[in-house]
Amino acid sequence: MATILLSAAGAAIGSSLGGSFLGLSATVLGRAAGATLGRVIDAQLLGAGSPAVETGRIDRFRLTGASEGAPIAEVHGRARLSGQVIWATRFQEEVNTSGGGGKGGPSRPTVREYSYSVSLAIALCKGEITRVGRIWADGIEISKSDLNIRVYPGSEEQLPDPKIEAVEGAGEAPAYRGVAYVVLEDLQLAPFGNRVPQFSFEVMRSGEGDLSDIIEAVALIPGTGEYALATTPVLFQDGPGRSRSANVHTPSGVTDFQASLDALSEELPRCGATSLVVSWFGDDLRCGFCAISPRVEQTAQDGSVPWSVSGIGRSAALQVPEQDGRPVYGGTPSDASVLEAIAAMQEAGQKVMFYPFILMDQLAGNGLTDPWTGAPDQPALPWRGRITTSLAPVQSGSPDGTAAAEAEVASFFGAASAGEFSVGNGTVSYTGSDGYSYRRFILHYAHLCALSGGVEAFCIGSELRGLTQIRGAGNSFPVVEQLRTLAADVRAILGPDVQIGYAADWSEYFGYHPQDGSGDVFFHLDPLWADGAIDFIGIDNYMPMSDWRDGLEHADAEWGSIHNLEYLKANIAGGEGFDWYYPSPQAEAAQLRKPITDGAYDEPWVFRYKDLVNWWREAHHDRIGGVRQASSTAWVPESKPFWFTEIGCAAIDKGTNQPNKFL
Repeated sequence: MATILLSAAGAAIGSSLGGSFLGLSATVLGRAAGATLGRVIDAQLLGAGSPAVETGRIDRFRLTGASEGAPIAEVHGRARLSGQVIWATRFQEEVNTSGGGGKGGPSRPTVREYSYSVSLAIALCKGEITRVGRIWADGIEISKSDLNIRVYPGSEEQLPDPKIEAVEGAGEAPAYRGVAYVVLEDLQLAPFGNRVPQFSFEVMRSGEGDLSDIIEAVALIPGTGEYALATTPVLFQDGPGRSRSANVHTPSGVTDFQASLDALSEELPRCGATSLVVSWFGDDLRCGFCAISPRVEQTAQDGSVPWSVSGIGRSAALQVPEQDGRPVYGGTPSDASVLEAIAAMQEAGQKVMFYPFILMDQLAGNGLTDPWTGAPDQPALPWRGRITTSLAPVQSGSPDGTAAAEAEVASFFGAASAGEFSVGNGTVSYTGSDGYSYRRFILHYAHLCALSGGVEAFCIGSELRGLTQIRGAGNSFPVVEQLRTLAADVRAILGPDVQIGYAADWSEYFGYHPQDGSGDVFFHLDPLWADGAIDFIGIDNYMPMSDWRDGLEHADAEWGSIHNLEYLKANIAGGEGFDWYYPSPQAEAAQLRKPITDGAYDEPWVFRYKDLVNWWREAHHDRIGGVRQASSTAWVPESKPFWFTEIGCAAIDKGTNQPNKFL
């Protein structure tokens, strides 16, 4: 800049003097003199010998959250904590120099950029914690993968951190036993404006006997989402330079499934088995009209990993219904994502039970006759356990008990065979002509599980209560026979080592008692439970564990609180479904309880769905017209184990009153 200014000034002065010297005009001489002086000044200001331009240099640091004598927090459950800095190194300063003189050209300014790092330890709370989940810096969630972090849970046996010991000297570093803390080694401060940010941590801590120390198995739901089970990130391109992620929604950078699996491993250390739920969709409560098919959320655009299930691509797939412009469910997980999920779960030490699931997708105003009431529309998004005959057994004119019911069941299951599937190159495709049927649904996933290298267990269905209670001619149960055939086919695909079962509803597993005044009692599932291809009796266990009401005048008030553990334990093999029942909704509202008895044969366990022990260890005798049959069913007492394939209750007030209510 000085060169330009003084050159112009010298030219002006020379011009005013006029004349020449050695043939050069005074104007030219003035410009040259001014430029020479300007270059000297510029060199002093900008040249190699001048003071450098410095950026990012800090002359004073302060550690936030480092208070002498601050109390140590105590956590129960899950909390977000800032913690206290309990140790830190000196700040490490790094300088990156650029600029300076250049050969044959003008000098450039020297720029020195300063960056800093520090190692520090932050105490969180009293130990021993289960895990550290999410992490925030200055209120913004950051990824653990961006930090060199070590977590010390606060056990009484933990050893000193190697970084602290390296700085303080061998034998001079405290182990902070009994205190949960984290060490952040070589934390780069440039992303935070060359200062230590205010950290906060999601901390989980369980007490002795808490669920995290007890739970050994979980069910992984909801079982929908086209790429929800994938470990490979999938992107959708919404235009030039615009993309959105289908399955990465945390700062960790890993897929949602992987983040969930990591959390499971850390929060439930004793969990060693997981049910992998995968859904297809049914479209009618009348089994003769109901198709079971995989579905997608939209058919227009595929992701970076194309969606495919059973050889069906996105453009050919049926679409999940929409409400308010959005799909009511996520789509069926792609076959590739299911294979990735099985591999990841097994790598994480989980035994995998494959759990195929039917979601009903009809919306309000569907124009489908309700088989249970005769109404012109079926309920919106009903439970799969309501699938039945064209008219339910409670309706006049129902085909229940006839060959027509058997024909409707045959239509629902279809005729797909195990040999009509092409397996190879990481895919399973259906090559038959059966269309969308229940057998195609189950056999597809049996082949896919075999392709994955195998799973530990496989369910051939779940909660098909309305279907399993359908009677054919002569009090036969055609769905039960279909399930037996299907179990044999799945066994042939998966081999002898895979545990195969059916996940019955808690109100279904023990028998069928038609409420028609006949006095009939059928152990209708016994041929399935006794079948050689079935290894376990699955129960989705949502039996009521309480009957609590507001106020102090209700029948169970003597227990003091619904949170009384002894009260809840007393209702495992007691209370509703064991000692008593409500004969009507009016009786339930007034808590008018009727004892469960069996005056005819002194076998009250026949009517007690909670009496698993007696059901398991006794021979079973059907009762036709109330008369106990002389011959027992195929069930062999104590021959198969129970598996609770689902269990739990809503985490809401009085949730244990009706655990089967998903509110």
